Amino acid sequence: MTTQVPCLWVGIDASKAHHWWVAIDDTGTTVWSRKVSNDEAVILAGLSEVLALAGEVRWAVDLTGTAPALLLALLADHGQRVVYVPGRTVNRMAGAYRGEAKTDARDAYVIAETARLRRDFAPVEVPTTPVADLALLTTHRSDLIADRVRLLNRLHDVLTGISPALEAAFDYADHKGALVLLTGYQTPAALRRCGQARLTRWLAARGVRHPETVAAAALTAAHAQHIELPGQDTAAGITADLAAQVLALDERLKQLDRQISDAFHTHPQAAVIESMPGIGPILGAEFLVAAGDLASYPDAGHLASAAGLVPVAKDSGRRTGNLRRPQRYSRRLRRVFYLSAQTSIIRDGPNRTYYLKKRAQGHKHIPAVIALARRRVDVLWALLRDDRPFTTSPPARTPGATAA
Repeated sequence: MTTQVPCLWVGIDASKAHHWWVAIDDTGTTVWSRKVSNDEAVILAGLSEVLALAGEVRWAVDLTGTAPALLLALLADHGQRVVYVPGRTVNRMAGAYRGEAKTDARDAYVIAETARLRRDFAPVEVPTTPVADLALLTTHRSDLIADRVRLLNRLHDVLTGISPALEAAFDYADHKGALVLLTGYQTPAALRRCGQARLTRWLAARGVRHPETVAAAALTAAHAQHIELPGQDTAAGITADLAAQVLALDERLKQLDRQISDAFHTHPQAAVIESMPGIGPILGAEFLVAAGDLASYPDAGHLASAAGLVPVAKDSGRRTGNLRRPQRYSRRLRRVFYLSAQTSIIRDGPNRTYYLKKRAQGHKHIPAVIALARRRVDVLWALLRDDRPFTTSPPARTPGATAA
């Protein structure tokens, strides 16, 4: 093209190794299409070519995260606005075009066409350094917790093959002393040979709280079984190894939680978020990561909608007033509000009072917690807007606000 067009829409089908860019004009005609490697120099070269084709370029991607991180950072550095087109929308829109083939170029074209036809997609904001750090840390924490669950499930399975009574004697997911016990003693015969006094001293030397109680529970389970099961010695070694891995993972999680807390408190509104009952540094960090740019929510309703806490209508014909749970929302953001609401009802206060009010109205536990979570969205959004911490009593109205 020798002359510039007024506007181009560029759809990007992103991946780890390369991205496919397709630029279309206001009639939907493809004017530029190319595979672009995920390399800074190649991306900048492609960016220069596209910008030379039009007076204004609007960008759209179907993926955010680590794969297009370099691309999004370079676009933001050059003042380009990028919107996010969800993959579900791309898949549904693809059926409206001719042909059944699925290629990167076709997906990029559908992304560009969708962005051209719809102007309501959320912009992609390159996170600030604290939020980017929190995103990496919280994701790593989720992976470690998944590993811990897997190890505990394997531990329960192997230990059941040694002693079902010992497996049922403790909650190994929340009992460090029981895990320490398994690093040294796994079979009923070994526990019986050790005895109460010696086992208590052994546990106390390793910092186990209430060692006499742990020892008594373990010996009670040991005396309930006197037969040796097949493969017991091999299973005992695996059990000791699994218990040691869970203990080591717990230490890693403690260190990671401290790192997340330190990073969270560098955010300018960390104190405001943490002042909400039920929200600590971990949930506060997950909120910042899931919510993104807080300025992108013009009111509390938009934040609640993003969290899936606003029902959507499902009317047809004479059937009106039907509401259902939304399907497109941030699961991570909903989890933050649900868990914080559930934690806040433990202690007396306005949150517990509202929860009990909903229960008195006939709501079961989960609907009552969801109703409380929706109410807490309004409160948190107002606190962030006014940049003030949570208090049980409402703030005093100013004369100007009263007159308004």
